[in-house]
Amino acid sequence: MKSSSSGAYGAYSDSALLDALRTDGEGAFAEIYNRYCYPLFSLAYRKLDDREVAEELVQDLFTYLWAQRGSSQVQQLDRYLFSAMKYRIINHLKVRKVQAAYELYCRLSPAQADVDTATEDALALHDLSAALRASVQQLPAKSREIFQLSRLEHFTVPEISVRVNLSEKSVEYHLTKSLKLLRGYLRDFLLIILPLFVFFH
Repeated sequence: MKSSSSGAYGAYSDSALLDALRTDGEGAFAEIYNRYCYPLFSLAYRKLDDREVAEELVQDLFTYLWAQRGSSQVQQLDRYLFSAMKYRIINHLKVRKVQAAYELYCRLSPAQADVDTATEDALALHDLSAALRASVQQLPAKSREIFQLSRLEHFTVPEISVRVNLSEKSVEYHLTKSLKLLRGYLRDFLLIILPLFVFFH
């Protein structure tokens, strides 16, 4: 991928840039990057107040856009980019909330008074991670694939829809189904991981 765009692409409409991008147009990609990089970064930075994370989310979005250029079904470029960025911001905030909830749980745990804090935290996190991995493996194959793409790899619903060749409503159905099943599988850990499940509210 090249970092500079040809002057010719600067006059292209978003629709024309998408057409050029689908035929491996590196110049078109560079123009899209130059056109939308800063507005997307500004959005992420305003919401997260973290420059490094905002930059990472922008780079992740454009890396995905380039990787999917040949199969992209994007119709409206600006709407897609800002929607995808909002999904990434929301996912990042959810991960942050899960971490904060877990840290609070560890701090408030009565057992900590008698056990070395670092050791207990490490053991609790290991137990939680093991339980989550085991529970995810119990999900039906398609639901498991979609859950992993959404929660572990942080793809958006529209992106997952393209990858698994299902409608966005079907993707949302599988996510909802996965979350309901995991609530049952992880009943003992629900207090710790509850923020993970607050997705469709």
